[in-house]
Amino acid sequence: MENRILPHNEDSEKIVLCSILLDVNAFAEVKPIITSEMFYNSFHAELYENILNLSKEGKAPDIVLLSEKYKGNTNAILKIADISGFLSIDYYDHALNVQEKYIRRLLWKIGNQLSNDVLSHTKETDAILGDLQRSLSDIQQSVSQSSIATFSDTVKEVYKQIENNLKGEYLTGTDTGFYQINKVSGGLQKSDLIIIAGETSQGKTSLALSFIVKAAKTGEGVAVYSMEMKRIQLTTRILSMNTGIPSSEILSSQLDMEHIEILDKGVGRLGNLPIYYDDNSTSNIDKIIASIRTMKQKFDISGAVVDYLQILNVNQKAFNKEQSMGDAARRLKNLAKELDIWIIALSQLNRNETNPVPNLNRLRDSGQIAEAADIVMLVYRPEYYGRSYPEPFTKYSTKGTAMIDIAKGRNIGLLKFICAFDAKTTHFKDFGDEVPEVEEERYF
Repeated sequence: MENRILPHNEDSEKIVLCSILLDVNAFAEVKPIITSEMFYNSFHAELYENILNLSKEGKAPDIVLLSEKYKGNTNAILKIADISGFLSIDYYDHALNVQEKYIRRLLWKIGNQLSNDVLSHTKETDAILGDLQRSLSDIQQSVSQSSIATFSDTVKEVYKQIENNLKGEYLTGTDTGFYQINKVSGGLQKSDLIIIAGETSQGKTSLALSFIVKAAKTGEGVAVYSMEMKRIQLTTRILSMNTGIPSSEILSSQLDMEHIEILDKGVGRLGNLPIYYDDNSTSNIDKIIASIRTMKQKFDISGAVVDYLQILNVNQKAFNKEQSMGDAARRLKNLAKELDIWIIALSQLNRNETNPVPNLNRLRDSGQIAEAADIVMLVYRPEYYGRSYPEPFTKYSTKGTAMIDIAKGRNIGLLKFICAFDAKTTHFKDFGDEVPEVEEERYF
């Protein structure tokens, strides 16, 4: 018994560690099911403990940072080098294998203890059974998922929401700043993937920024990833929306003292908004997903914005464009659910010069984007095309306005409404009940 080799698989342990060091998303996926004590090899357990410490410091647990902890220890560096050759796309299955072998070792220890207790003349049978039950219960709890909830628990949450609705407290998520959206959805809800789609120059980014600023003003953190604009451009747009000074003038013109004072006051009103940028993580979907996980851990963000899907590098050369976009959308949806945040992803629409009114069928490159999304918002500014609104909004003026069309709303239904849009500052605002009617001659 003393010489018996206990259940373990060192190759699986190496695969898990290698994947964490070389794949930016592996650690977040295996962390819920793996602890350092589950590793049979003591060096592997030590490595994983160092990985956990790096993560707590807000650092990515990559091979370079981990190797720095073993400077001067040639033997440890050689072991890490050996581990780095065990990369596998099936690392999650190997993590489960490491966990399963650990459970078997625990059961073996319980069996040994049980054998000793049974042969003991001093321990009562009831005590033996009690210890056995506690030991088995401890194992079950150590590997169970904390996210499990009962039906009755969830029913209580439903009734709590019903009570809030009766009180008129319909806002259950992040305030969008738009009454009609909040009314039907309760705000931006955690675990939701929201797609904002439109043709070029319709204001997709500006609408997303309106949501971001409203969220940040209430203290909710938001991470922003843009493949088109740098953080200084995004920040300037936010300043423009809140001061009335066009962003082009802020960045490119010599502002007079009056405008500088207005800008200073605007910055003062905005304060230290919890809006976070990571320009170094916008090159592909893997880096964005890893960065969002880091933002959640470091800043406890409520949401993230990705601008925009069609220019993402999804690192899937075997896929065609439609499959790639669908895969990116599904991964963002899964991430939103995993981290319990909302994610807004922007998407282009295919052009239709004959009829520019947006619809779901025109999502560029993929109908799979809509399938993955919980909500799809379409943005339309007929003034840009010299046209009128479609029914039932033909009586409304197109000057300085836009139509928001919730063309897909999982659990909330469909909705169309008119809002204000200031082209000078690219600012969307809620009209409430005072939407201006047509004063000029109608377009075609």
